[in-house]
Amino acid sequence: MKTAEENFAALGLTLPPAPKPLGVYKPCLVDGKYLYLSGHGTVKEDGSLIIGRIGVDMDMEAGKLAARQVGLAMLATIKANIGSLNKVKRVIKVLGMVNATGDFERHPYVINGCSELFAAVWGEENGIGVRSAVGMGSLPDNIPVEIEAMFELE
Repeated sequence: MKTAEENFAALGLTLPPAPKPLGVYKPCLVDGKYLYLSGHGTVKEDGSLIIGRIGVDMDMEAGKLAARQVGLAMLATIKANIGSLNKVKRVIKVLGMVNATGDFERHPYVINGCSELFAAVWGEENGIGVRSAVGMGSLPDNIPVEIEAMFELE
C-alpha cells in the first residue's frame, strides 16, 4: 500500500507555495488529532491566483480544475505546517464554495476537482469525507473557488 506522499508523487502534479494569510487568521490549526484548514483559494505555482466567476469568465470544467488547484494549495499548507501528507490519516470534512452565476447548479461537480485529488492522495477509504458544495455571489479577489477542510491526523 502506497503512502500519501507516494500517491501524490505518482500524480505528477506540483504544489504551489503555501499561501500566506491575507487577513487575521491562521491557515492551519492542529487541535489534538485534528487538523483544520482555513478557506484556501486558487493559488498557482507562481503564487498568482486563478481569477473569474463560473458562468461568466469560465465554464464548469475550468472551475473543476480551479478546485483541484485549491486542493493543491491545501496540500502545500499541510506539508508546510506538519511536514508530510503521510501524517494525515483521513479527510473528515470539506466545505467548497463556488463563485458562480445565479443560474449555475453544478457546484458539487466543480468541488469534485478537490475531492478527486484528496481521494487520489489518501485513497478512497480515507480521502473522501463528508462534504458541502455551495454557490456564492462572490468570493475574495473574484476567485472561482474557496475550500476549507478538516482532517484526522495519525
